[in-house]
Amino acid sequence: MTDEERPAFVLHEHHKPRHHFDLRLEQDGVLRSWAVPRGLPPTSAEDRLAVAVDDHDLDHLTYTDEHKEIADIGWWEDVGSNAKRLLFVLHGRTSSVRYALIDTGRDWLLHRTRAQP
Repeated sequence: MTDEERPAFVLHEHHKPRHHFDLRLEQDGVLRSWAVPRGLPPTSAEDRLAVAVDDHDLDHLTYTDEHKEIADIGWWEDVGSNAKRLLFVLHGRTSSVRYALIDTGRDWLLHRTRAQP
């Protein structure tokens, strides 16, 4: 698979109205998006709330403005998703990290897995 064929991801850091992050995963021609108020979990001992938000157009992948910057960008790999859970590896600028997004029925839970690539 070439770089052009790999689905992209971006982690946007917003500074207004309240500081938060948006995780966006390219899927089916759009960027599926989750607001993650406290950012990606640094260890498997800390989970993060992830609130699904409206999908964004692919041109939003590199979008920045005075209140939004790109915290990380790269491609992502599905490593075992199902209807209630996305299990994936983010291949970012400096590292590759495996996460799970778990649908709780109300919101999502973002978990950094113990097993890492």
